[in-house]
Amino acid sequence: MTENTIDENANGNANEVAFSMQKIYIKDLSFEAPGAPESFAYEGSYKPNINLELNTINRHVKDDSYEVVLNVTVTAKDEDTVLFLAEVKQCGVFLVQNMEDAAKRHTLGSFCPSILFPYARQTISDLIINGGFPQLLLAHINFEQLYQAQEERRETLAEEGAESSPDSNPESQNTH
Repeated sequence: MTENTIDENANGNANEVAFSMQKIYIKDLSFEAPGAPESFAYEGSYKPNINLELNTINRHVKDDSYEVVLNVTVTAKDEDTVLFLAEVKQCGVFLVQNMEDAAKRHTLGSFCPSILFPYARQTISDLIINGGFPQLLLAHINFEQLYQAQEERRETLAEEGAESSPDSNPESQNTH
């Protein structure tokens, strides 16, 4: 029913910007507890060192649909011993119509991962609990801030590349 509404609205104004979530799913899921059951014998309090890795990628699927993949990896260690490793590739397919390239890049790089993160967070938490370890709730991630930092790095690299290019002409470069 939602898909029909989207199609009707899209047909109503061919140039109108449209965004919708079409599907949320898990593409890949992994949990490892290499030291179990010995790793459950906590001496003193349970205070592992937690390492969180986040990656996002997106790709064009067809027409105006894009897949966004949020890869979340959590590794818990007690000194040099890995207690557990939990990983999820939380995905979504999003309809993105009539957006300028910069707005589309921003939507796919910041807004969509923000939608996917609560699903990934819950999956990681469930994996860890089901693996026999105490609950771990990941803190909220500011994907807007991460996206802005990535864009700044991209601009810096582009500027450095242009400066080091033998063909570069400083008078023909645009700065915004």
